[in-house]
Amino acid sequence: MSQRSAIVIGAGIVGLAAARALAVKGYAVKVIERNEKAVGASIRNFGMIWPIGQPDGELYERAMLSRRIWKEVCDSAGVWYDEVGSLHLAHRKDEWKVLEELKEIYRHRNYKLLSADETMAKSPAVTEKNLAGSLYSPHEVVIDPRMAIAKIPVWLAEKYGVKFMWGKAVTDICYPAVYMGNDVQEADEIYVCSGADFETLYPELYSTIPITKCKLQMMRLTAQSGNWRIGPALCGSLSLIHYTSFKAAPSLNLLKKRLEEEYPEYLQWGIHVMVSQNQLGELTVGDSHEYGLTHDPFDKSHINNLILDYLDNFARFKDNLITETWNGIYPKLTNGENHLLLEPESGVKIINGLGGAGMTLSFGLCEQVINAGKILSNTLI
Repeated sequence: MSQRSAIVIGAGIVGLAAARALAVKGYAVKVIERNEKAVGASIRNFGMIWPIGQPDGELYERAMLSRRIWKEVCDSAGVWYDEVGSLHLAHRKDEWKVLEELKEIYRHRNYKLLSADETMAKSPAVTEKNLAGSLYSPHEVVIDPRMAIAKIPVWLAEKYGVKFMWGKAVTDICYPAVYMGNDVQEADEIYVCSGADFETLYPELYSTIPITKCKLQMMRLTAQSGNWRIGPALCGSLSLIHYTSFKAAPSLNLLKKRLEEEYPEYLQWGIHVMVSQNQLGELTVGDSHEYGLTHDPFDKSHINNLILDYLDNFARFKDNLITETWNGIYPKLTNGENHLLLEPESGVKIINGLGGAGMTLSFGLCEQVINAGKILSNTLI
């Protein structure tokens, strides 16, 4: 039996996850990327693998599967990662009440409620004034997305013989052919993992799907002196009303009402504030969420200022020098679904729509899709 072949379009995290899953199953894989390297949302994020944000059931299990695959890939590819976990901080009584509820609801996840002193012992970056405590989860992992997304293709090529075609824009598909101007490639299976580009491939199909684009703003702070580390990834209370898993807390609506009254502009711009730290000691801070099919390319300084002002409520660092700011754009389904799986024509599969959880869910989702071997219908799954 001859080796089956596959083409993956897009070298962001979803495309790399699909390429890995196919290669592990023995496919001859080609990845086609329109840019000379991946430069989209997959390198413009916190680098957080974030199971705590997923509700129990399929999504949490997928996140934990992704976590396992991430560790295997990083160990094999020589990619830095840090199993630091996460701290959700409480500086008000209503925030602490939500954390107490989440600890009980998710007791099977081995979360810990930490006192103020225990929290300070976990992270020297936490603001001590009015600190009630924190919820600690051991499961979150931080990678450096810029390094990881650059090194994984090299590893896939060396370990599995995956071929990468950089700087080639796929403009049409007619199974089994993929067209890049005058260049034509063919494969037994084609996977379209093109992120926020709804306009090039199957635009008529995308126009019928409840999907939009989310623009986020983030910043990077300089490497902290003396190898100073913040410990776990840090989150303020606005994050408690951002993630689906936290909706299980009975008192969350009371907290949300208070935050809506005190921080209306933050909610207008979809701001919740988190911090991660990479291997160099640099801090990534963000972020905001603006929705629409077309976004202006410019960062809004007042959004960054809002983020930094709120950050000051719960974290302090040795050096606050901002070295970079940027924005990223990713696809987001508007009907509450967490991913998009479609078969627009026989032999072609679209994997997309993971929203802001691409780093957390992509490896697990692609593993499941490739192992299943088929998409059951032309509907959202």
